Amino acid sequence: MKPRFLNKLSFKLFLSTLILLVGFLSIHTYLTITNLQKDITKLYMQSAYNISDLIKYSTRYSMLHNKREDIYQTIKAISNEKGVKRIRIYNKLGVITYSTDSNEVSKTVDMDAEACNVCHDKTSKKYVSSPRDSIRIFESEDNEKILGLVNPIRNDKDCYTAECHAHNSRNKLLGVLDVMVSMKDAENTVIENQKNTIYASVIITVIISGFAGLFILYLVNRPLKSLQEGINELGKGNWNYRILVRSRSELGEIAREFNEMSRQLSQAYNEIKDWSENLNTKVEEKTKELKNIYEQVVQMEKLASLGKLSATVAHELNNPLEGILTYSKLITKKLKDKESDPQMDKIRDYLKLISEESSRCGNIVKDLLLFSHRSEDEFTKNDLVDIIDKCCVLINHHLEIHNIKLIKNFDLNSLIITCNPQKIQQAIISLLINSIEAMSNRGGTLKIELSHDGVYAIIRIKDEGYGISEKDIPFIFEPFFTTKEMSKGTGLGLSIVYGIISSHKGNIEVESTSVLGTTFKLTLPINI
Repeated sequence: MKPRFLNKLSFKLFLSTLILLVGFLSIHTYLTITNLQKDITKLYMQSAYNISDLIKYSTRYSMLHNKREDIYQTIKAISNEKGVKRIRIYNKLGVITYSTDSNEVSKTVDMDAEACNVCHDKTSKKYVSSPRDSIRIFESEDNEKILGLVNPIRNDKDCYTAECHAHNSRNKLLGVLDVMVSMKDAENTVIENQKNTIYASVIITVIISGFAGLFILYLVNRPLKSLQEGINELGKGNWNYRILVRSRSELGEIAREFNEMSRQLSQAYNEIKDWSENLNTKVEEKTKELKNIYEQVVQMEKLASLGKLSATVAHELNNPLEGILTYSKLITKKLKDKESDPQMDKIRDYLKLISEESSRCGNIVKDLLLFSHRSEDEFTKNDLVDIIDKCCVLINHHLEIHNIKLIKNFDLNSLIITCNPQKIQQAIISLLINSIEAMSNRGGTLKIELSHDGVYAIIRIKDEGYGISEKDIPFIFEPFFTTKEMSKGTGLGLSIVYGIISSHKGNIEVESTSVLGTTFKLTLPINI
């Protein structure tokens, strides 16, 4: 199994940088040393050429006058120069006529030798007028590298015309000057420079690798380690863990995204935890809401069923009731002119009772017809303030009779809503009449308030009556439920109001009630 650090991105990045750097510097070192060797070899070649030409030019005069001793002394003086290993001259037959090494004088060189190949063909051994290469590099017996330069001594005109010259003008070559220069110093220089270059490359590699390692450590490894620690903490369930972000690089951006993800996970976890802890409470709340909705549905179904029944009953009862009422009034009128008789007075009382009960039954039938009316409402834009003001005018005489003061408290001068104005007026008047009847024995103040929240218009009607019993509140909107005396109410008023408000997609509720009074709250959508 590989060590863990070998799989780390920072180690791979450092290793790649190191390999690239070593490869680049190795190539650079190789090219530098190779070029240095070529340049030094060129310098030594030029030096050998210079020495060879110097010998030829400095001995030319002595050669023309056949002053051999001067020639030898000149060559000997030059051979003492630093780096000059050997100088020798041999004629066209290959006989060494002069050499700084006296043991070589009068010896014949091998025509197959490297020094001869530059001027003689290997196969024919004949002289080649254009030397192919006058430079050779070889090693001496003591393993020292030597650069040899062969410089032909040509039979120029001033040579074969001189009095002392014995050669014919047809001879092109008089001899060869062979100069050998030691390249020991060049080798030492190359080796020294090679060492210095390698040392410099190693030092540069170490320094750059060190800085690269530090940069990778601080800019890559530590941020990645922080991200890894953050992921591990999230894996352990530490949703509140955050990475300290300082960098603006891509890794810093990733860290910020990680912190945002951690925050969202923490928020989601807390919501799930809260939901789990409060599940029973929320279930109870939802159950209560569903129960209220179910009760409203049941109420609406009751109202719908009762509406159909009411329409039928009202239609069947209306005509007989009208007949009873008419004939009772007619008999009462006919008996009015009769003489006073206790028996007649009793009959008149019976007829009056029949008229009153028939009238009451007629009112019940009328309420049933209103309750059962389910034609499509026509909604238009109307000012709710104007509707309420009109309602207040219509009940003004009831207020005066019962010594009640009406107070209007509006937060605005106009509120346009989409509604059926007649139905809304009917509902508000019905609630106001109920409040007046609840205050009929004590008088007081009746308040009507109007406000809105941008979506709903809110109407509150506050009376100072005796209030509604807590046990009666759940049933007050059911048909025929009433707390009034049987002769004073049908129990359909609030049911009709409930149906009108529901048809407008609004809501009606008892906001508060006590022995000091009751507040009804109506909410109507501004736009249906």
